[in-house]
Amino acid sequence: MKNAKAMAARMTEPWSPLVVAGANGYVLKVVRLDGAFPWHVHENEDELFYCLEGSFRIERDWAPPAVMREGDALTVQAGSRHRPVADQPAVALLFERAETKQYGDSGH
Repeated sequence: MKNAKAMAARMTEPWSPLVVAGANGYVLKVVRLDGAFPWHVHENEDELFYCLEGSFRIERDWAPPAVMREGDALTVQAGSRHRPVADQPAVALLFERAETKQYGDSGH
């Protein structure tokens, strides 16, 4: 058994997700957010964000930024250009297919 909050407390590098658990080809990752992540697109995979600690926003081309606070969840649909931005350090859980590339399908 793993504890996502305990894993996050030990993380020092932002934007370096760790796998908490996986099932049926999907993974739950914990990640420390700090600053702005590059704009990217996952052409074939949805990406679910859950705010575990602090707050951050998901900036999107097609809609106003979604401000995420502890307990909030948001799904970014496949093919949607987006980026998470944390003005102060925060922690998120990501739920996505195991093959989802962190920087999207742009070849970053």
